[in-house]
Amino acid sequence: MAFTAQDVKTLREKTGVGMMECKKALTEADGDMDRAFEILRERGLAASEKKASRIAAEGAVIAYTDEATKVTVLLEINSETDFVGKNEKFQEFGLNVAKTIAANKPSSVEALADLQLVGTDRTVTEGLNDLILVIGENIKIRRFEIVEGDVVTYIHAGGSVGVAVKFETNLTDKAEFVAMGKNIAMQIAAMSPEYLSQDSISADELAKMKSITIDSSLNKPESLPKPILTALFEKAISEKLFSDEDIAAYEENKKNQYLFNFLSKEAVATLASLAVAGKDEYINNKIF
Repeated sequence: MAFTAQDVKTLREKTGVGMMECKKALTEADGDMDRAFEILRERGLAASEKKASRIAAEGAVIAYTDEATKVTVLLEINSETDFVGKNEKFQEFGLNVAKTIAANKPSSVEALADLQLVGTDRTVTEGLNDLILVIGENIKIRRFEIVEGDVVTYIHAGGSVGVAVKFETNLTDKAEFVAMGKNIAMQIAAMSPEYLSQDSISADELAKMKSITIDSSLNKPESLPKPILTALFEKAISEKLFSDEDIAAYEENKKNQYLFNFLSKEAVATLASLAVAGKDEYINNKIF
C-alpha cells in the first residue's frame, strides 16, 4: 500500500517521532497507518530497554495542585541532559504524570507504572517509552510526594529544586498569604532546612548538631567569642607557642579587625589546637 508525505506528517504529529522514523515505520507497515503507529510504539519499548543502563541524573521537578481536591504533587523525572529537562514534550509528560498521581494517589513509583496516564489511552510506562523514542534519551520517573491541604509550591531554576509547604490557615484567598508562602518556600529551597523548628529535633540529634557546631567554631578561631580568643592569644604568647614574627604581628595589629590576615597559617593552627583542647571547659562553663 502506497503512502504520501501527508501520511508521514500525520504520523509524526500523532506520535511526535521524527520524520525519518515515521517514514521507516510506514514503509515497514506497507502504508498501514495503524500498524505503523504500533511499530513505533514497539520501537519505543525497545529504545527504553536499550537506554535503561544509561545514567539519567538531570531532568526536572514538576509541581501540580488539583485545586478541587487540594492534592499537591511534587514529581522528579530524570533525563540524561538538563536540556531535555526543559523540553516541552518532557514537561507536558511530567505534568500529566503529576495529574495521574494526584487523581490516583499511588503508593509508589512501581504502583504508578500501570495506571492510565491522564489525557491518553496509554499507561504511564507506555507513555514513558513513547517519550524515550521521541527524545532519544533514557528517562526515569524517580520519585514523588503527595501533600494534601493548603499548599504553596515553588520550583527553582526551571526545575532543579522543588518545594511544597503545607499551611494550616483560612487565609489562602489573600494575596499577602500567597506572597508569604512563596517566600517561605523560596527560603526552604535556598537553605534546605531539615526541621520546622527546634521542637522538631530530638534531644540526641540536637546534642549532636551542637557538638558539630562547636567543633566547627573551635577549628576556626577567628569566629570564637572575644573572651575565649583573647585568652587563647595570651596563652600562645606567654608560652611562646607563636614565632617571634607572629608575636610581633599580633602586638602590632591586635586592635585591627583584620588581625588574622597578618598571622601565619601556623599561628592560626596553634590557636585552633588550643581552642579544641579547651572544649570541655567551654561547655562546662556554658560559654557555648
